Amino acid sequence: MGLIGSYNLRSMIVRKGTAAMTAGGIAMVVAVFVMTLAIAQGFQKTLVVSGSPDNVIILRKGATAETVSAVLRTDIPLIEAMPQVARSADNQPVASPELVVAIAVPRISDNQPANVPVRGVGPRAFQVRDKLTFSEGRRFNPGTREINAGRLAMGRFKGLTVGSTVKFGAATWNVVGIFEADDASFESEIWGDADLMMPAFQRQGYQSMIVKLVDASMFDSFKTAIEADPRLYLRPQREQDYYAEQSQAMTTVIRVFGTFVTLILSIGAMFGAMNTMYAAVAYRTREIGTLRALGFSRFRIVTAFLAESVALAILGGIIGCALALPVHGISTGTTNFASFSEVAFKFRITPGLLAAGLVFSAVMGAAGGLLPALRAARIPVARALREI
Repeated sequence: MGLIGSYNLRSMIVRKGTAAMTAGGIAMVVAVFVMTLAIAQGFQKTLVVSGSPDNVIILRKGATAETVSAVLRTDIPLIEAMPQVARSADNQPVASPELVVAIAVPRISDNQPANVPVRGVGPRAFQVRDKLTFSEGRRFNPGTREINAGRLAMGRFKGLTVGSTVKFGAATWNVVGIFEADDASFESEIWGDADLMMPAFQRQGYQSMIVKLVDASMFDSFKTAIEADPRLYLRPQREQDYYAEQSQAMTTVIRVFGTFVTLILSIGAMFGAMNTMYAAVAYRTREIGTLRALGFSRFRIVTAFLAESVALAILGGIIGCALALPVHGISTGTTNFASFSEVAFKFRITPGLLAAGLVFSAVMGAAGGLLPALRAARIPVARALREI
């Protein structure tokens, strides 16, 4: 295979113009493929990393998201008294009843309003979500109309810098700090005192409760205890599972749309590869006859031309992956269908995604090169040798 392999390599170099055009077409398809899936990957990871393995989110039975849930004030002490709930150094339950609403805030990019989640919390919310840190300013003081904004929310929406004021819920709130949460969805939110936000939004209770367990293995017993209590009409769920479910609808839409677009583009790329390989077969008919006369079988001719097409496509795939790499880490945003609020996230291009791009390019090359390879193998030796 060394002789025929080097022959195919030299042929690609000779036909560098058509080869470059074919590789370029495949590169563009792969770049679109990788960047589209990078959106879905980034959105999903932003939500999934919001959950902690030790945390449980408690919603009303039948509720699919925090925004459509309700947790009564009378439910809180019953949950906090359960033995599975972790305790702080001062023997207080590490649990956070929370209020979640959406407000309209204009985007920086186009000045159009978008739904931004506002989360009313208490002091223990920062113990439950212990990965949260402040990059600017400080934590809001309980009992004051102070708020904190997520880092991605500050960069995407107007009026969320430290020192600015925001009007919502018939009140004016002062931004006193910007927090980070390892690129979790909380970075797209505004946090403030739940006791002040309830009357501002005319709410009487909470919408969810986040509980840190003594150990993640206690989830089943904790769930059984809540479901067995007739006073609680609530459903506990692992926080990681909850956020994974929240990401499913949007990531499915992105992946379906991305697959549809790339499939259409890939058809054109495959026809380009097919055209290139047909031209190569027509140009090298006499050379194919010589190879057959030297004893090379039809199978080896097929594999040789197929390998040439796949190699050309993989080269295009490598270029396409390189074109897509610069978008890694770029922030963007979209509406989360589960909460109808905007979530900021980053494009995430992983090694697995790059490998998928290369495999996709190889498939396009094989599909585009198969028919020309079969045609090359079927050319009669005598007729091929008579070609001028």
